[in-house]
Amino acid sequence: MAEQFYPSDQYGYATLLTDAERSVLSRLRAVLEEQVHPLLADYWEQGEFPYQIAQPLYDLDLMAPAELTEGGAKPSGLYAGFRNFELARTDASVATFYNAQSGLFRTAVNLGGSAEQAAHLDPKIRSFEFKGVFALTEPEHGSDIAGGLETSARRDGDEWVIDGAKRWIGGAVTADVLAIFARDQADGQVKCFLVPTDAAGVELSKILRKTSLRMMQNADITLAGVRVPDSARLQNVNSFADVASLLRNMRSDVAWIATGVQAGAYEAALRYVKERKQFGKPLAGFQLIQEKLATMLGNVTASLGMAVRLTQQQEEGIYKDENSALAKMFCSARMRETVALAREVVGGNGITLDTDVARFHADAEAVYSYEGTHEINALIVGRAITGTGAFR
Repeated sequence: MAEQFYPSDQYGYATLLTDAERSVLSRLRAVLEEQVHPLLADYWEQGEFPYQIAQPLYDLDLMAPAELTEGGAKPSGLYAGFRNFELARTDASVATFYNAQSGLFRTAVNLGGSAEQAAHLDPKIRSFEFKGVFALTEPEHGSDIAGGLETSARRDGDEWVIDGAKRWIGGAVTADVLAIFARDQADGQVKCFLVPTDAAGVELSKILRKTSLRMMQNADITLAGVRVPDSARLQNVNSFADVASLLRNMRSDVAWIATGVQAGAYEAALRYVKERKQFGKPLAGFQLIQEKLATMLGNVTASLGMAVRLTQQQEEGIYKDENSALAKMFCSARMRETVALAREVVGGNGITLDTDVARFHADAEAVYSYEGTHEINALIVGRAITGTGAFR
């Protein structure tokens, strides 16, 4: 039954999906359970990504499944949200890996590119024939990137010359292009360029010694005198305000991922406490454990409600920076509490990879910070509700 589609969907938000949408998500779940989940613990411990799972995910055609695109229809935003939720309740790195293409890069091209650029590239993006990543953050600039972006671009005839550095760019090593955001030396405005990863002057290096999202291959990128034609510039990105409109959509994706991580941690903890016995009975029968489980489920339910309503608003054409910021802020904070409670009820075994809880617990820290920290999103909300910006 639809109301039982997710064990952690207490209020049955998945009933808002169509039967066809749930069918596509069920196919995704089968691949995640059968081909992805068995590999996660070993690859997480190694700090490597299991690239053998990529093609099975690509083959599902999740961005444009046939039953959701008949007659020229487009998949709903709610389906896309639950797709991120399904991925994240299995693993945050897998969700981030897929969303780097389906969310960040695709959004950059479809909203930041001209109609002609989007029409040409989107089919190739959907099929993963053309892979890209969103490269905004820099080694010295994260939260202050709006005013601090240092990567530069200068026009030289029909080409642009780009110099600078980017950091934390997930999936860069397997991408065909990097969506590089750079400040135009002529007018000081931010623009975006699709830079081939094999272009002269581009260097990529894997970020090592991470304690979160260990499977996700994040990269440091340096660009020294990199040349691209003007046709590689996304025509509709001409200021940081344009970048902010892209980020508004991306925060919605992260709210879904944060909610999925919570669901995965809660469901793993629930499985464990039903099986584990202490003092002669299952842990699930203790009042202290049930109180924590109830709190976790409440967090998942509240986060799902916020993510669902935000998505519905955006499909209605209501796009507000403060709404997407509030969802990312709230869902990520609840995620942090939920994974900590999951680790707590599983006890010492909660720090081992065998229960799944440790992976969710560690990976939540990266999700909590990326696509806008808690504090930055709080300031976006605060500016909207008070009418006064407190950034500076």
